[in-house]
Amino acid sequence: MSARATARSAGRPGRRARVVAVLAAAVATLAGATPAVATSPPGSIAAARARAVTYVSQLQGSDGSFASGGGLSNEWAFSALAAAGVAAADLAPAGAPAKNARAVYRAQLSQPDWFGSAPVVTDYERAALNAYAAGIDPARVSAGRNLIAEIAAAWQPSAPGYFGPPSNFNGTVFALLALGGARTTTGAPRVPQWLLGASVDAVRANEHTDGGWDYSQAADDPQALAAPSDIDMTGATMAALCTVGVPRTDPAVKAGEKFLAGKLLAASGAFDSPYGANTDSNAWAVSGLNACGIAAQGHDFTSTAGRTPVDFLLAQQFTPGGGFRYQPGDTSPTPYSSIDALRALAGAGFTAPAPRPVTPGQPRWEGVTGFTPGSPSDLAVAVDGPSGAPGLCSVTVTPTAATVTLGAVVSAAAAHATPAGCGGSGLPGQLPAADGHVVNGSSGWQVSVDGSPSVPATAGQRIRAGDTIALRYVN
Repeated sequence: MSARATARSAGRPGRRARVVAVLAAAVATLAGATPAVATSPPGSIAAARARAVTYVSQLQGSDGSFASGGGLSNEWAFSALAAAGVAAADLAPAGAPAKNARAVYRAQLSQPDWFGSAPVVTDYERAALNAYAAGIDPARVSAGRNLIAEIAAAWQPSAPGYFGPPSNFNGTVFALLALGGARTTTGAPRVPQWLLGASVDAVRANEHTDGGWDYSQAADDPQALAAPSDIDMTGATMAALCTVGVPRTDPAVKAGEKFLAGKLLAASGAFDSPYGANTDSNAWAVSGLNACGIAAQGHDFTSTAGRTPVDFLLAQQFTPGGGFRYQPGDTSPTPYSSIDALRALAGAGFTAPAPRPVTPGQPRWEGVTGFTPGSPSDLAVAVDGPSGAPGLCSVTVTPTAATVTLGAVVSAAAAHATPAGCGGSGLPGQLPAADGHVVNGSSGWQVSVDGSPSVPATAGQRIRAGDTIALRYVN
């Protein structure tokens, strides 16, 4: 199946169909010692980035939109522009400030049918990464849209750590990118490390013997683990690990780095993709290196001919237009390649915190501030009970006021959680009505909300719209 055919389920806007032959000049190995370091000058990178910002900004439609049809299209422009320091709220058609890109995107995401009739988890993950970059709190898009909770609903109790069908390993990688990268508006991680650790374990189990990763599940399948890895997916998976705190010195990250370094083409500095040397694969790999703090122009990523992946990216840009071609020899730029290249050249992984708008009156972040009484709303809840594996779920509550109680959330979870039972070791049977530990001496349930320090969980604790709740039983 082609990359474009799988684009929607893979959480990315796709690449060209597979190209059987790789350019002969690109695969030639040149003799000579590897230079210590070869770099495109910072000034050249900055100039290319500025031209790319102009091109990508001009992808905005006359209605103010970048995304259309439930995603894909140019939706990833938000992450690229944010990485380059451009706020979505500052981009609007001439004379129409109300149609700024953030306002339009938020309105689109708020539509109940925006993701179509059969959404997959990568739809929500892609949206969370780009909403965050656009200055929209992904957990508080609207009264009826909490992207973090919608990702949580895809947790797999029968395969802890996976999001969506385990066979589509890509869904788990982008869950880590979204849950780790799309932080709260104060910069706190929403989801506890004790929960994300199960997904990190799943990522480790899917690393191929060559050190990289592919889109499909390979764990426990010797034949799949021995198959060649994918350049793009290796970049994304390295970024996912580093985004949730795995250090660049970790053996899994180091193996991924070694895999990429071994795919460097001497003549161009591009990575040897089975699709042919191309901007998208190069940019995804560079973004993975960026997220892990690995120099894409360092010793290991400088070819014997003195070329780097950044050199290759710069060579694909059209001047003065600023767009990037997909492959060498193409005679026109493509929006998706240009978006990927901008994000990589801006030094980002797969999202970036929203810049502060310069337009007067535009806040840095937007999102609902309270529940709408009588309107069902979803909350992400992580649970680590006294027995069994941790779990994650989306809980639907129907509030009667602007806030609800933690006790009400726990009660609602008994009947309105996806997956059922919060997909793990069980929810509290009862919480105390006042501050203090539950019975059993010093044992009891602790709660953290949106990454706050854990405190004893009580039924009366107030929960706001969009809060991510982490309940853990402490002995």
